[in-house]
Amino acid sequence: MTPDVYWILRLTINDGQEEAFETLMPEMVASTLKETGAKAYEWHREGSEVHIFERYASATDAMIHMGNFGAHFADRFLAALTPTGFDIYGAVNDEVRQALGPMGAKFHDQVGGFDR
Repeated sequence: MTPDVYWILRLTINDGQEEAFETLMPEMVASTLKETGAKAYEWHREGSEVHIFERYASATDAMIHMGNFGAHFADRFLAALTPTGFDIYGAVNDEVRQALGPMGAKFHDQVGGFDR
């Protein structure tokens, strides 16, 4: 098991927000790439359905990302996309639970396994 925190956020692109999505996504990818604790940040799409897989080296790194998201992207993101599911895995601490719980996050506790 690792200290990593990772999640899959499922969303739908809001009606009329295709252009906003196409502009926002690469900006968010470029910004997150600069975060040294971001290990993976992948956007996947099927029609208007979007899944984002994010993996951070620690709960602290996940909180750094959330701070950057809130400061630079949250308003535009939530105008363009509606969350439909949010599953969080890994070594989540109380700070992450408090920050993401109100977004309807479902937390999955580590119970075993390995990482190579």
